Amino acid sequence: MPPATNPTFAPIEDQPGLPRVLLIGDSISIGYTLAVRTLLAGKANLHRPPTNCGPTKLGVAELEDWLGDGDWDVIHFNWGLHDIVRMLADGQRVDPPQGQHQVPAEQYKQNLNGLVVRLQQTGAKLIWCATTPVPAGAAARQPGEEVVYNAIAQKVMAAHSVPINDLYTYALERLEQIQLPANVHFTDAGSAQLAKPVAKHILAALA
Repeated sequence: MPPATNPTFAPIEDQPGLPRVLLIGDSISIGYTLAVRTLLAGKANLHRPPTNCGPTKLGVAELEDWLGDGDWDVIHFNWGLHDIVRMLADGQRVDPPQGQHQVPAEQYKQNLNGLVVRLQQTGAKLIWCATTPVPAGAAARQPGEEVVYNAIAQKVMAAHSVPINDLYTYALERLEQIQLPANVHFTDAGSAQLAKPVAKHILAALA
């Protein structure tokens, strides 16, 4: 569904007096955005960039536009699932063991560190969201590599005292019920399940 017709990307009008929350993430977060917004109704104004926020290198390039010129009370963010995508030198996606990561591990660490520093400058309370599991058969990704990148992210967040929403473990415990087969994405009901801990962490930060 193109951004112009995807209701997830429709701009929202802030309800006066409520805190403003920014959700940054890839298609997994796109899947749960509307459900999180419903859970936060009357409690917070939930915004997101009108796009798939992709790998950290896209975040480095686009973060200023995504932050805009408004004030944010909480920013819930994730990068990783696109960083581990396997690609050839020409940018073509390939299945492992072919190709290299779109963003190598060391570059991921550097990018993520810089992104966190910039996000902290907003004065918002930050929440890092762990990358959800990669199942066997998922295109262009190797199961287990999200665990490696999550471990890198965990160290970066610890260095900056950023709390973590461990959506990886939450999803893993119920994966067969909520994730599509051989696919990193989730069913609609699965996305609604993922929205629950996301909303819970946001409300805890607002409290």
